[in-house]
Amino acid sequence: MKPALAIILLLVFIPAHAQEQEVPADQTYTAELPDSPSADPSLTVFPHPEKAPYLLAGQANIIFQGHGPFHSPYEGENSLLSRGEYKTSLVGTLFLGLQLHHNLRYNTDGILNVESTGGRGISEALGLAGFTNLDVVRNPNLGSAPYISRVQLHQTIGFTSNLVEVERTPFSLATEAPERRLELRVGKMSMPDFFDINSVGTDSHLQFLNWTIDNNGAWDYAADTRGYTYGIVAEYVDKSWSARYGVALMPTVANGIDLDWNLRRASGQNMEFELRRSLLGHLVSPERKGTIRILSFVNHAHMGLYRDAVKAYLSGIGDRPDISSVAKLGAVKYGFGLNAEQELTQDLRAFLRIGWNEGQHESFAYTEVAQTVVFGADYAGRRWLRPNDKLGVAFVSNAIKRDHQNYLAYGGLGFLLGDGRLSYGRENILEGYYTLHAWRGVFYALDLQYITNQGYNRDRGPVLVGAVRMHVDF
Repeated sequence: MKPALAIILLLVFIPAHAQEQEVPADQTYTAELPDSPSADPSLTVFPHPEKAPYLLAGQANIIFQGHGPFHSPYEGENSLLSRGEYKTSLVGTLFLGLQLHHNLRYNTDGILNVESTGGRGISEALGLAGFTNLDVVRNPNLGSAPYISRVQLHQTIGFTSNLVEVERTPFSLATEAPERRLELRVGKMSMPDFFDINSVGTDSHLQFLNWTIDNNGAWDYAADTRGYTYGIVAEYVDKSWSARYGVALMPTVANGIDLDWNLRRASGQNMEFELRRSLLGHLVSPERKGTIRILSFVNHAHMGLYRDAVKAYLSGIGDRPDISSVAKLGAVKYGFGLNAEQELTQDLRAFLRIGWNEGQHESFAYTEVAQTVVFGADYAGRRWLRPNDKLGVAFVSNAIKRDHQNYLAYGGLGFLLGDGRLSYGRENILEGYYTLHAWRGVFYALDLQYITNQGYNRDRGPVLVGAVRMHVDF
C-alpha cells in the first residue's frame, strides 16, 4: 500500500457518527471488557452469530510509523538508518472456520486463514532486537500476494460432562467446552497463538507494537520468515490450570521462508504450564483474575556457535565473522520464560515477562535476544466514559551474551543486527499507546517508543519512534 493512501485511511476514514456509547454519569459501567473485539458483537463491523457452526470474519491493520534523525557516528549493513524515515505496513486476514463435528464433549473444528502483508518496516526491519512493528514481514521481497497463514484441525476431547463457557476465537469455534478436556491441534499455525499468551501484552493490533513486548524476545520459537510453521499442539485444560506441549518445524536457515521437514534433524519443542489464580492473594479483591505461565523450549536446527565464527575470523578466514559458515546439523538451543498478569482493579491490569536462552548458538527464528525483562500495564477508559478505549505503557530491556557481543563487535551480521562495530549496552525500550474505539469494529491508536542502545550499541541513538494505527475487525 502506498503511504499516502494509508495515511488517508488512518486519519480521514472515521465515520461521522463514530462515537463511543456514553454511560450516564450516575450509572456505573459493570460489563466485562472483552480482551478482543470478537468477544463482543458490537465491536465488529458486521455481526457474527455465536451459535453458528461456521465462522466468517476478517481484520485489517494499517500502521504508519517513522522516526527523526538521531546520533550515529557509523552505520553498518544491518543498522537502523539514522537519517530519519517513515514506512507503512498493512496486514489483512480472512478467518474461516467450520465445526466438522459438533458435540459438546467431542468437538472438531476445521480452521483456514488467508492473509496478505504489504508495506515495509523502518530500515527494512533491521537494526533493532526489539523491533517496533510486529506486523512487518522481515523479508519484504516476499511481496503482498495472499497466502495461507493457518490451516489446521482442532479436536476437543472432554473428560467430564460439566460444561463451562469459553470464548469463541478464530482458532476455536465452540462457546461451551468440558471443564476438563484435551485439545489437539495439527496443521499450519503460529506458536504464539497458543503459547506465551498475555491479555495485556500480546495483540499488536490493539495493544503494544514492539516485538519484545508482545512476545518473549528470548523465546526463539519455530517459525518461517512470516512467523508460521507446521506443527502439533496438545493442551490439557483443568479448572484452574493447563499444560501444553507443541512440536513444530524449524526453518532451514536463520529467518528463512523454507522449513525443514525432517523432524529427526530439526524441530522446535515447546512446553508450558499455566496456573490461573490471583497472584497477589488478599492484597486485591478475590474476583480479580491472575495468571502465571512457565515456558520452556528446545530447538534442534542447522545452527552455528558465535564463538566458532569469531575463532574462524581471527584465524584469518573471511573479512568478518560469518555464523552460517560454522553451522552444524543437530545443534541445540534452549531457553525458559516466565509470563504473569494480574487484574488490579476493574480497569487496571499489569503484566510481567522474563526470558532467558543459552545465547551461544545463533538466534535463528524470532529475534536476536538472549535475556529479556518486560513489565507494563493497561487501563480501560471507563472513567472518561469510553469503556473500550485503552491506555497502555510498558518497558522492556533486552540483552545478548558475550559470544554474541564479540561476533557483532568484529563486524558479524545476524539476520537483524550488524552495525559493523559495537560498544555494548542493553537495548532498552519504553512504549506507550492509546487505542480509541471509533465505531463498532474500527479502532485508531497513537503509539510512541523511546529506544536507547538500539541494536545493543551505545554509540548510536537514542531514537523516538512514533506510529499511527488503524485496525478494523469485520
